[in-house]
Amino acid sequence: MDFETALSVDAVEEAARELAGEGPARHDLEALVVGEPAIDIRGLRAGYGRMEILHGIDLVAGKGQSLCLIGPNGAGKSTVLHAVFGFADVMAGSIHVGGHDVTRLASSRRLADAGVAYVLQDNSVFPEMTVEENLLMGGFLLDRQAAAKQAAERVFDRYERLAQRRHRRAGVLSGGERRLLEISRALIMEPKVLLVDEPSIGLEPRFIDMVLEILADLQRRDGKTIVMVEQNAKKGLEFADIGYVLVSGRIAMAGPGDALLEDPEVGRLFLGA
Repeated sequence: MDFETALSVDAVEEAARELAGEGPARHDLEALVVGEPAIDIRGLRAGYGRMEILHGIDLVAGKGQSLCLIGPNGAGKSTVLHAVFGFADVMAGSIHVGGHDVTRLASSRRLADAGVAYVLQDNSVFPEMTVEENLLMGGFLLDRQAAAKQAAERVFDRYERLAQRRHRRAGVLSGGERRLLEISRALIMEPKVLLVDEPSIGLEPRFIDMVLEILADLQRRDGKTIVMVEQNAKKGLEFADIGYVLVSGRIAMAGPGDALLEDPEVGRLFLGA
């Protein structure tokens, strides 16, 4: 059951603020990091135009870790990803990825220079293009077309499901196959950090598990750092090493994903428990 069926967004926000108090301190967030930070956000104020959505948040995750942002609609979860990738306006604060200060870089330079890739929400494939053509679009920043083709072949070697459909139009793929294609297209530039926005949205349960297993494999086998927004809080916290609860543009709670999953108040507010 989705938490919004049990409590209104306003009620969830008020209850979460009361539960969290002033929210976690910086040293509490750093204590959740294993190894060297892959992404480090400090005092981030960001939004769109003059509208500030994020009000001075910190976020930090180590190389090869996964972090999931949960919270009510309108809390600013996707804006965090937009700010990291350069889609939102940064009013104050800093964003470092792999030691690079990317706060003022264009999105293309964040991908090419710092290895940040963004997997958008559903329907970001080009439906009239083939699977292979969609993958090649992911290599638009590469100097040589041959390099993009080699990267696409590596994807096909890894994911037989896509290889079998390489010459089919992307528009005829199943929901799970489209999400696999979206993730694979982001891999063409061999990023170190994957920003994943609502990987479960619009998918049947069997495809949700498939997509999360693909992301887990990228984390375990390839050492990718994954920062994910997930409305399905249970699935997101089951997946992630670290969980953050975002409320009204601020970090209200943070902890290991499994610990937040077992927290009775998190369950009441966000898991429908």
